[in-house]
Amino acid sequence: MTDPLDTTFAALADPTRRAILMMLLEDDMAVTDVAEPFEMSLAAISKHLNILSRAGLISQERRGRVKWCKLEPDAMQGASIWMQSFGQFEAVNLDAFERFLETELEHEDEPE
Repeated sequence: MTDPLDTTFAALADPTRRAILMMLLEDDMAVTDVAEPFEMSLAAISKHLNILSRAGLISQERRGRVKWCKLEPDAMQGASIWMQSFGQFEAVNLDAFERFLETELEHEDEPE
């Protein structure tokens, strides 16, 4: 995918990646801390983090021996502008985005 909007929405399509973004709303986190609540391998989490990095939604940097992840909320600006064109969505701010993600994740956990 070369279109940044496609890349952003593809990254946001996965519930694990959305959960990671929610975690990073609080603060920067070491990769091992990001992986802790998930029942998957560190390699699988690393793949999710790489997708988020390629989309520009997070940045990663090495501090000593530890790799850290940081949320890059400005990267969602293109998606926010695109959604606004439909008139159904307001400008994305972090609080509203967090509430949106929480609602989406709650609905995914509900039995059908």
